[in-house]
Amino acid sequence: MARIKLDLPVKFHFSTEMPVRIENINYGGHLGNDSLLSLVHEARVRFLIANGFTEADIAGAGIIMVDTIIVYKAESFHGDILRFEVAVGNISRTGCDFFFRVTNSLKKKDVAHVKTGVVFFDYSTRKVAQTPRAFLEKFMGKE
Repeated sequence: MARIKLDLPVKFHFSTEMPVRIENINYGGHLGNDSLLSLVHEARVRFLIANGFTEADIAGAGIIMVDTIIVYKAESFHGDILRFEVAVGNISRTGCDFFFRVTNSLKKKDVAHVKTGVVFFDYSTRKVAQTPRAFLEKFMGKE
C-alpha cells in the first residue's frame, strides 16, 4: 500500500508544549488519532493568538479546515510531553497550510508530522474569503 509523504518546512514560526492526558489514550493504550488532531487544533489556536489573531478573526476573516494529513512516526503515551512546532506555508489567494512537527519532548523523538489546509472564510456570508493582507504581511516570505 502506498504511503503519504509529507515534507515539512525547514523553519517553524512557533512552538508550544502540551501533556498527553489520560483522556487522549485510546483502546490500544497510546495517543488516539482523534486526540492528536485535537491537540494540533489547540497548537494552531495558540499559534494564532501569539500572532494577534483568532480562528474566527484573522484581520476580519475566519478559517475553515479543508484537509488534513497525519503521518505517524511513533507512539505516544499518557504523561508524555509533546512539543508542537508550527509553520505556515503554501499561502494562496484564499488559504494556506499549517504544518506541525510533533515531538516527544523528553525522548526527543518525532511522534507525527501534520499538515492542515485551511481556507479563509466569511462566516456572515458563508463564503470563501481572500487571504487577509495582515496575514500575508506577517507570513509571506517566511515560508
